[in-house]
Amino acid sequence: MSVSRNLLILTVVLCTAAPAAAQIYSWRDADGKLVVSDKPRADKGAQTTYAVHGSSAVKATIPLAISHKSARYDTAINEHARRQGVAEDLVRAVIQVESAFNPNAVSNKGAMGLMQLMPQTATELGVKDPFDPEQNIRGGVKYLKQLLERYDNKVELALAAYNAGIGNVEKYGAVPPFKETRNYVNKITNAAPPAPKNVIYKWIEFVDGKAVTKLSNKPPASGSYQIVR
Repeated sequence: MSVSRNLLILTVVLCTAAPAAAQIYSWRDADGKLVVSDKPRADKGAQTTYAVHGSSAVKATIPLAISHKSARYDTAINEHARRQGVAEDLVRAVIQVESAFNPNAVSNKGAMGLMQLMPQTATELGVKDPFDPEQNIRGGVKYLKQLLERYDNKVELALAAYNAGIGNVEKYGAVPPFKETRNYVNKITNAAPPAPKNVIYKWIEFVDGKAVTKLSNKPPASGSYQIVR
C-alpha cells in the first residue's frame, strides 16, 4: 500500500470520527416544559445557548412546532416581570396553570383573565379591565411580587397565597392542606425556577442638574433602570 493511499485513508477516518460541535438551544415552552433543540426559538424568546462537542446534530426533545400560546403575551410578560423583579418563567407558569393563556377565562369563583384576578384584587391593583391582557398581566405580576416580598421570596408560600388567599397561609403557617392548592403549587414549582433573590435596581436621577446613580432593592416609581443581581 502506498504512502499516499495510507494518508488518504487516515484523513477519511479522522473526518468521520470527529464531527463538528453542535450549537444547542434550550428554553421552557408555554407549558413550562424544558425544550432542547439544535435550532433557536422561532419566537425570539429567552433561551440558553451552548456547544456540544462530538455530535453534528441533536434531536429536539419535542417537535419544533411547539405550542406558542404565550408568544402573543411575551412582550407584556417580560416587561412586567423584569420591572417587578419576578422570574419570567414563573409568570408564564402561573398563567398556564391559571388560565391556559385564555384572556377571557372566568373561574366559578369569579376570577378573571390570564392571571385570574379576583374583582377586589383587580380594583386594588388598578386594573380597570381584567380581560385586557396588558392590564391583567401588569396587575397579576405586581400582586405576585407583593406576595413574594411578604413571604421572603418563599415561592411555595407566595403561590399558595395566590391560590388560596393570604388568610389561609397565615392560618396554617405553611402551604394549606388543601388538595387543590398543593397541586397548584406543585404544578408551578415543577415547571418554573424560583423568583430571583437579592435583586438590586440601578438607575440615574438628576439632582440639582447633576446625574446621580441610585441603587435600591426596589425599582424606581417611573423611568428606566437596570437590574444588578
